[in-house]
Amino acid sequence: MTTHHDSHGVAKLQKTLVLWQVIIIGLAYIQPMTLLDTFGMVSRDSLQHVPTSYMIALIAVLLTSISYGHMIRKHPSSGSAYTYVQKSIHPNAGFMVGWSSLLDYLLSPMVNILLANIYLTELFPDVNHWVWIIGLSLLMVGVNLRGARFVANFNSLIVVVQLLVIGIFTYLIYTKLYAGQNALSDELGSIAEQGADALWSFNPFWSASTEIGALITGATILCFSFTGFDSLSSLAEETKDVKKTLPRAIFLTALISGLIFIASTYFMQLYFPGNPAQYFELVDETQPEILLLVGGAFFQSVVLAFAIVTVMASGISAHAGVSRLMYVMGRDGVLPKKFFGYISPKNFTPALNIWLAGVICLTAGFLSLEFVVALISFGALTAFSFVNLSVICSYGFRDGRMKTPKDFLNFFVVPLLGFISIGALWLEVEDTSLKAGIAWAAVGIIYLAWLTKGFRKPTPQHHFSDDES
Repeated sequence: MTTHHDSHGVAKLQKTLVLWQVIIIGLAYIQPMTLLDTFGMVSRDSLQHVPTSYMIALIAVLLTSISYGHMIRKHPSSGSAYTYVQKSIHPNAGFMVGWSSLLDYLLSPMVNILLANIYLTELFPDVNHWVWIIGLSLLMVGVNLRGARFVANFNSLIVVVQLLVIGIFTYLIYTKLYAGQNALSDELGSIAEQGADALWSFNPFWSASTEIGALITGATILCFSFTGFDSLSSLAEETKDVKKTLPRAIFLTALISGLIFIASTYFMQLYFPGNPAQYFELVDETQPEILLLVGGAFFQSVVLAFAIVTVMASGISAHAGVSRLMYVMGRDGVLPKKFFGYISPKNFTPALNIWLAGVICLTAGFLSLEFVVALISFGALTAFSFVNLSVICSYGFRDGRMKTPKDFLNFFVVPLLGFISIGALWLEVEDTSLKAGIAWAAVGIIYLAWLTKGFRKPTPQHHFSDDES
């Protein structure tokens, strides 16, 4: 029987979420409509092979999602990669992965605040941007204080409408291609190939101009599109039948979003076949222009208005994730326990962490979208890399589960392939992300040295009781 307090009468997280609710939170976090925002920059960097870059990113993410599933079964904690590395490799390494993951988790809600601010400023240019930033931050806090199940229910309709918008958008492109139109032929008033021949081509995936390095560069950017599947592991202590539900939810969330991304950008790449600078004034933020070119002014205004809601749904899910990670680090004692380890006895949520994450969102008024996305990439790739290594260390080396072909495949080959695939993405990380990430890691090392008295004391960690697993 699930209780909401531990043996000392202290409030703890409730197990209320089922499979579909976890997937909904994941899809809301990932925000499928992000493919419209990133299309221009990835088309430029991949030399017009966006769907292939998505396929490369999806392979790396799916391999990594399997590793997350293995680690959730062994350590069903809301600490995610932080806990897995702590228990499987070393507590100090776990702290550093958790510290790096904070970049990903803390800044993800801020990205959505920044995007919503861009859309709202476009619609209401006379309103001071601080009105939107403060108001949206308070909305995120308010929803998350209600609990994870409320977050899932709040996001359900938003995710369904997002998928509907993507379906309508893709259908509009399909009809234009069938009629022999693409972005260039529209502009020049000429007609390209018509009918089925215009709809099916291998060029969006591979052509004479394909370069492997360019595809991987595009995939590195697109890892940002998938950030969210991994954050579901932070809901481990609020999910029913966690060892069965969460591994499925993480894999399915990554797979569903990946298939949507690949299918949609296939038609988009056919419609925008050349250098994106030919079509877009703002290659790094293409959603408004794509909507205008494909659907017209009315379609653009309706979808942009809805996009404000979708980025808020994503931000609310991200907000839920970071508050849980800070809670676990606080419960362990690596962050001040009285504040970060607090659970509200009213709604069974890490209320103080939710408020803190909301305050951090206010810094969106001072930071650029490009800089925040760069930092998120560093944190996400760090977590992905170490979760794959954790499977090898925990199951393979510590448990000795590499003696049968099946175990060797599951606990060594697959996570190693995941690690290698993420490693390929590391090679293309931009300098801004790398330098800022290393600086953040250096601060973490200094803090850890202070916490452990010059590494003479062990790093604090939580030991689970039977009713927590």
